Amino acid sequence: MPRLQKNDNFIDKTFTVLADIILKILPTTKEEKQAFCYYRDGMSAQSEGEYAEALENYYEALRLEEDPYDRSYIIYNIGLIYASNGEHIKALEYYHQSLELNARLPQAFNNIAIIYHYQGLKAADKQDNNMSKSMFDKAAEYWKQAIYLAPNNYIEAQNWLKTTGRLNNT
Repeated sequence: MPRLQKNDNFIDKTFTVLADIILKILPTTKEEKQAFCYYRDGMSAQSEGEYAEALENYYEALRLEEDPYDRSYIIYNIGLIYASNGEHIKALEYYHQSLELNARLPQAFNNIAIIYHYQGLKAADKQDNNMSKSMFDKAAEYWKQAIYLAPNNYIEAQNWLKTTGRLNNT
């Protein structure tokens, strides 16, 4: 099951060794330990651009993991892969699922906002002003939530909200 570490990066190797030690000493079930291994292997594959392999590992981790908080991160990472592949509708579905399990995931709010902003830009290019405004308004709402959870992050989003007059709109 363990993924061969192709990366010779010292930090990656150190993380893997530490994660293995922690995994051995933590009082967790066999399934939880397996789920973590699949999750870790998914992250490793994802970082190398091996998205199909990462998805296989994430789906297996989801099958084994029962904790909603941990599941939220697995589901979030699945959303990242779909977004990277340009499958924005599918990515939105996974980001929303991750938020259902963990409403304090600012990066999911941010990524949803990015997709809506992108869709707003596409609509503006097509001169569809109603759709563009709608998508930009949705982006604003999700960025406000991300900023509320992580006020020191998402500076570009904060600037966009200010310059478009959406910062204080509800």
